[in-house]
Amino acid sequence: MATIAKLERPPSRITLAGDQAAEVSWKERYEESDAWGISTALDLYECDPKTIRDAEKIRAFVYELCDRLEMRRFGECQVVNFGEDERVTGFSMTQLIETSLISGHFANATNAAYLDVFSCKYYEPGLMAEFAVGYFKGATYRMQVSLRR
Repeated sequence: MATIAKLERPPSRITLAGDQAAEVSWKERYEESDAWGISTALDLYECDPKTIRDAEKIRAFVYELCDRLEMRRFGECQVVNFGEDERVTGFSMTQLIETSLISGHFANATNAAYLDVFSCKYYEPGLMAEFAVGYFKGATYRMQVSLRR
């Protein structure tokens, strides 16, 4: 399911269509499906240029996100600035967590942030998105959540 929104609170509930017409939380779907993990891809647009170009601010975001989602970090957060093609130049980040991985790329040319959180421990996708939108001051975002089996 994908959500495209403009500065709204990311959804914690989704509406199912067709035979399954109902409104359910991600947690309900996670538990009912006996999912092995949950993955959230968040694309943030029109982010604050100063924040996405600052390795220490990106690292601080990751540490606080882990605290908010109650995820234990495994090792240090890696933040590397690279890219020969101006279209994709920017910082990339990875953080191993005991239950999987957080990663992201920050595109300087478009002031966009592309974040991914995958964990076999449940977390609330809306909480992750809400924090990221506020931290990077994104004007709009697109969120996709997948349950992994």
